[in-house]
Amino acid sequence: MEGTSKSIRIALCLTIGWIVGFASHSMAQEYTAQRYIEQYKDAAVHYMEEYGCPASIILAIAMHESAHGGSRVARYLNNHFGIKGPNTSKEIRSAYKGYASVEESYADFIEFLKRRKGSRELFERYQPHEYQKWVQGIARSGYAHSPSWSAKVIGIIREYNLDDLDSQPAAGEVAASLDEPVETETYTVKQGDTLYDIARKYGTTVKDLQRNNGLTHSRLHIGQQLIL
Repeated sequence: MEGTSKSIRIALCLTIGWIVGFASHSMAQEYTAQRYIEQYKDAAVHYMEEYGCPASIILAIAMHESAHGGSRVARYLNNHFGIKGPNTSKEIRSAYKGYASVEESYADFIEFLKRRKGSRELFERYQPHEYQKWVQGIARSGYAHSPSWSAKVIGIIREYNLDDLDSQPAAGEVAASLDEPVETETYTVKQGDTLYDIARKYGTTVKDLQRNNGLTHSRLHIGQQLIL
């Protein structure tokens, strides 16, 4: 009898373990970068065409802030951009804003940029193909507080070629854009580095480094990526 009970317990544990493992595997498969891009790239292109914000920026920020749609805030509040505000969720307690749909979250992200003094000027200054300047401008506006935020967003855009979704300049604008930098160079902070040393090495200034990376101080940490 004892042997039978032991066998049942073992079988039950194995079954539970299989179910948990299968659920974890399914969730990991569900929230992937490629799946997210396929699901929301049309929405990103739509808002780019309507307002001018690069589709690559919209997608990359959403992917970064929502963990490809898998974060608790994204799943329970439909919030894919980390915007704070009220919500009525009973599943989680959060300071982040709740939306009736992911579509509302995308629309509010654009409105968020347009209503903030530090970012609304970007819609007038930059074109949809100038995603690097958009990233730097959004970082300077105070949207994110992480010193590596800009580099991470640009990294996502480059890794998945999201800039292929961005509208390119018309033929008459190509010549005017030839003088613009095509690539944004980054630097990984090493032990002993200071902003002053990095600025002098790459022919820039501490103020420019702070502005490009949304920094309000001079503190650095090893492994931090800076936009030069």
